[in-house]
Amino acid sequence: MRIDLHAHSTASDGTEPPADLVRAAFDSGLDVVALTDHDTTAGWAPALAAARDLGIGLVPGMEISCRSREGISVHVLAYLHDPTHAGLLEEIGKARRARLTRAERMVELLAEDFPITWADVTAQTAHEATVGRPHIADALVAAGVVSDRSEAFSNILTSHSRYYVTHYAPDPAHAVELVKEAGGAAVFAHPVASNRGRVVGEEVFRQMIDAGLDGVEVDHRDNPEEGRAWLRRLAAEQGLLMTGSSDYHGAGKPNRLGENVTAAAVLERILEIGSGAPAYLPSAA
Repeated sequence: MRIDLHAHSTASDGTEPPADLVRAAFDSGLDVVALTDHDTTAGWAPALAAARDLGIGLVPGMEISCRSREGISVHVLAYLHDPTHAGLLEEIGKARRARLTRAERMVELLAEDFPITWADVTAQTAHEATVGRPHIADALVAAGVVSDRSEAFSNILTSHSRYYVTHYAPDPAHAVELVKEAGGAAVFAHPVASNRGRVVGEEVFRQMIDAGLDGVEVDHRDNPEEGRAWLRRLAAEQGLLMTGSSDYHGAGKPNRLGENVTAAAVLERILEIGSGAPAYLPSAA
């Protein structure tokens, strides 16, 4: 089986609607794909409908944007959690509101030097999507300031830029606790992606493991090889699951569906752990 457990739609910062994303996964020869939009489950229903029509497996999920006490960005992938869990909804709602305020302030700063307005950003955003830096990047591309999202993030939107604004995000260990309370499986997304910026130290990993972390995303294009080797040792030591994923965003990033995949046995364990929402697997339907 070819299983990709990390993909985004227009419900957050992908460029394809949920149903189109599922079709792209089907056309790519995947057997199972997970929809893991940032801080939202809004795309689950249309993605499920498409999966049923096409006969491809779907794992409903979400990527939770977190921040360590040192101010380092951390992402937690939640699979098969209860999308109505009050505690988790409260945290992601608070984070979404903070991201919106942050994005508005960043656009104000950018407008001092570039031809960009808030209307330009919202024009790049699907209805009720989680607004974030990728949408600002798309507006900069549309304005001809940069050629693509990668160029925008490499300089203008980097965390070291004068245009960068911080925002509230839950502590990663607390996010793991909430995912577990919601009946989900929790996986640390691209944990050693040092090319994105600072990565957390072993203490944060330990805190997340103590909170109930189920796995680490090892095979991801942004994890360097030496980091992957360290993650494999940690997973073996702590009994963590190891996943591989694309982190697909459609045209928003160069990542391609299925460029990294997860073993069928690991998916089976995630299905056993997750009790808050069902996966759709055609062979079991």
